[in-house]
Amino acid sequence: MGIVFNLQKCSIHDGPGIRTLVFLKGCPLQCLWCSNPESQRTTPEVASFPKRCIGCHACQENCPERAVVQDGPLFRIDPSLCSNCLKCAELCYADSKQVVGKEMAASEVMAEVVKDRTFYKHSGGGVTFSGGEPLMQPEFLLDLLRSCRRLGVNTAMETSAHGSFDTLSTAAGYLDTLYIDLKHMDPERHRELTGVSNALILDNIRKLDRGHGRFVLRFPVIPGRNDGPDQIEATARFCLELESVAALELLPYHPLGEHKYPSLGKDYPLKGLETPNGQRMAEIREAVDGVVAARRIPVTVVHA
Repeated sequence: MGIVFNLQKCSIHDGPGIRTLVFLKGCPLQCLWCSNPESQRTTPEVASFPKRCIGCHACQENCPERAVVQDGPLFRIDPSLCSNCLKCAELCYADSKQVVGKEMAASEVMAEVVKDRTFYKHSGGGVTFSGGEPLMQPEFLLDLLRSCRRLGVNTAMETSAHGSFDTLSTAAGYLDTLYIDLKHMDPERHRELTGVSNALILDNIRKLDRGHGRFVLRFPVIPGRNDGPDQIEATARFCLELESVAALELLPYHPLGEHKYPSLGKDYPLKGLETPNGQRMAEIREAVDGVVAARRIPVTVVHA
């Protein structure tokens, strides 16, 4: 069993071909630019959408902690009182409050995955495990990967590599494509941006480089946070240390997840930050390519 917060069909940005994305809940990082803030907690939680509220009082009347408070004609959750019992969402007729995250058996997930095998076959696609951080649910992840292998379904995974190396290396043996985010090379700056040091991440990447298959490094470009010339060069030079890097992908920052934060009672940390334009991304690509060209590591800009 595992906790899944989304199953997204017909994706074309997270691996080759047409893919099904399986988003696993729970993440040890809290990146300032996270586009899936609902992925960070390991358990199901309630997201609130006040504009859908019809003022029926059902959520307030049935909350055992009295955490649902009236705010004008609408009702909101006081996070300081909420015990996350989920009753308010279960009783909300208007879907103003919704449970994010569902406990599922691996067999249930695979039943959804195999529905699109025809699309996978004709496009070279498959299933991509993302999150959150898939490594936080190791037994569930590995069970899913083994099932995909038995059924001949192409597999990919998106990870921060912040987790058990045993799980990461075992998963790599079942993966056709492995994407690893590399967010910042300085450990303290990495902690400021994500909540954790990059020590475990870099260590896992280096260990994975020793005979565990090829992988793709992804560098999310966050203006003013990790796109300075020294940081870009340090990232590129780290790639030169590795023998198993198949490619380096540059991911320009986007605010597509900003609208999710209010529903979880959170403020978006990077409000007003603009997406780097094409010229800026071309400059960064040229700078990185100038460092890694001798190794012929492909460098591309990938848009969401």
